[in-house]
Amino acid sequence: MLFIDRWITAYLAVIAAIIGAAGGSFINCLAWRTVHREKITSGRSHCTRCGHLLGVLDLVPVFSWVFLRGRCRYCKGKISPRYLAAELLMAGVSLCLLFRFDVSLPYLYYLGFSFLLLAVGLVDLESFQIPDRFQAALILWWCLFLPTHRGELVPYLADSLAGAVFISGGLLGISMVFDRILGKDSLGGGDIKLFFVTGLYLGAAVNLLNLIVSCLLGLLLGLALSRMANHSENEENGENKAQPGTEKRDSGQIPFGPAIALSSVLCVLIGRQLTGWYMSLF
Repeated sequence: MLFIDRWITAYLAVIAAIIGAAGGSFINCLAWRTVHREKITSGRSHCTRCGHLLGVLDLVPVFSWVFLRGRCRYCKGKISPRYLAAELLMAGVSLCLLFRFDVSLPYLYYLGFSFLLLAVGLVDLESFQIPDRFQAALILWWCLFLPTHRGELVPYLADSLAGAVFISGGLLGISMVFDRILGKDSLGGGDIKLFFVTGLYLGAAVNLLNLIVSCLLGLLLGLALSRMANHSENEENGENKAQPGTEKRDSGQIPFGPAIALSSVLCVLIGRQLTGWYMSLF
């Protein structure tokens, strides 16, 4: 359907981008409220600095942030660029999923998967925690689409459960060994549970690829966060040493959730092609 006519293609692409950006905006709000323990189901959107309720023109994905130049209309306080980044990211993800799966149930399935992964990544980035409610929502979304695999349900379930159990189980065993050696947690329990969930969606081979790509992205994220923290500290303190009693954020603590989330979306888009190509070499 997508490529029947160029005008239909353009129309569907615009709709997909709008859905992605709007969903990214909502998920950003959901993640912020989760971290700051605000009720998700009640209360209108408001400025996180002055608390002023936001109007319709303040809530247009992408455009509001751009036209307001990243500042609140009421208190002129800075609005985090993460809002714009999340909206643009999900607009791009929605477009990629559309061109990968066309207008179909798999498009809807993996779009919901991507939205929930965005929530996981944003919450973990800010709080270093992955709430179980998001893991449960991901599992429920997976279960909801099980009937769509009627013709191949048994092999699909076998591959999904293998990808979930073997990867997360292996990680659990490795982390327990390193916990003993290092005397501290080497990998968060939320990260291990998240790999269990991604295995349900990706299957064994692609989830193994997901693990590898996640580690690479996690390393890059750690380097980026370390540089940002050093830059922020230098801006505050100049060339002077930190004052006695000043607490520093643990530079060795890296949120792994965002890396897993991004890697999982990449694996949805090209994972099976890459693993298929690799297996064809043997």
